[in-house]
Amino acid sequence: MAGALSSSCIFCQITRASTPATILHQDDKVVAFQDINPSALKHYLVIPVEHIPTVKQLRRRAEDFALVSNMLDVGRALLERDAPHAEQYRFGFHQPPFNSVNHLHLHCFALPYMPRWRAMKYLSLGPFVGFIEAEKLLERIKPASSL
Repeated sequence: MAGALSSSCIFCQITRASTPATILHQDDKVVAFQDINPSALKHYLVIPVEHIPTVKQLRRRAEDFALVSNMLDVGRALLERDAPHAEQYRFGFHQPPFNSVNHLHLHCFALPYMPRWRAMKYLSLGPFVGFIEAEKLLERIKPASSL
């Protein structure tokens, strides 16, 4: 499914601290940091330490489900801490070919979008194209034994 850290991947470089980023959370599984080009009041990214290219590599497996659940928990906690009075929170992933970096990353938003037109980048274009809400991805990869 995934591989070792990639030397050419900007997000792998962030996990190794070889590229500067404002780290908000780090543990042995995930790293969270501010998006360098924010689209909302608060816009954070949560990435796995392990290099996983996109949501397309995730399967109905306990470890994939646990990883995405953990990413979502970290993102929620950060936004609840940093933007407790936001209009709304939103969490999701771009799906190929609309992902900008080939390293799985959860977008965590405290809305509103700023400017408002940025919301266009985060539209769902169907179940397998465009932006997918984190909860919908979790439904898709929930292990069969948990159904």
